[in-house]
Amino acid sequence: MISPQRGPGRALIVMPTYNEAENISRIIPEVLQQASTLDMLIVDDNSPDGTARLVRELQPRFPERIHLLERARKEGLGRAYVAGFKYALAQGYDYIMEMDADFSHNPAVLPQFLEATKDVDLVLGSRYVNGVNVINWPLKRLLLSYGASYYTRFITGLPIKDPTGGFKCFRRRVLEALDLDKIHSNGYSFQIEMSFRAWKKGFRIKEIPIVFTERVGGKSKMSSQIVREAVWMVWKLKLQSLFGRL
Repeated sequence: MISPQRGPGRALIVMPTYNEAENISRIIPEVLQQASTLDMLIVDDNSPDGTARLVRELQPRFPERIHLLERARKEGLGRAYVAGFKYALAQGYDYIMEMDADFSHNPAVLPQFLEATKDVDLVLGSRYVNGVNVINWPLKRLLLSYGASYYTRFITGLPIKDPTGGFKCFRRRVLEALDLDKIHSNGYSFQIEMSFRAWKKGFRIKEIPIVFTERVGGKSKMSSQIVREAVWMVWKLKLQSLFGRL
């Protein structure tokens, strides 16, 4: 656990949720025990399974460390993260993280993110920086993910082994430099777009190895629409970059 710290160095984990009642009551305590500098913002898209209610029940156990943003309807991963990023900036957080609620991202790795962000502007948890580190994925899903990473690098030139990954830590200045109102993508393409825009702004990016484990509860939000969006988004980003319209 990182030593207690107050003032500078506060970090907020933005965690979008939709029907994560099977996981949320376990993931929150595990995350918060990793470092006293960590707070959490759960961005819930009106989950019918009562995810938001479970978050509210946990809030008294962790005063001022669990925040909840309830949205009226399901608007997608990208919109949830943008709302969370704006909240984090308004509240004065120095580091803003992305993390899934389904235990595919291991909370024990969080201190490594915070340590790595001391030297760079954006830290990415990478499934592919040291070979392939994915557990319990069917071959089709693995090939789709790995192929999407190669496709993204080939089209955009983005020097990242795992551009579609969603385990990240931004320094505050990165999000301040990006026009969040121009981010309209969701799913895979949202992760690609955020990293691409940060790279084009000249921010320093580092990948650290993680082991990605298929969710232990709930249902995957992956869909063919998300895949199609990512296929076209890389070309859009490439063209916008070439014509100076990012």
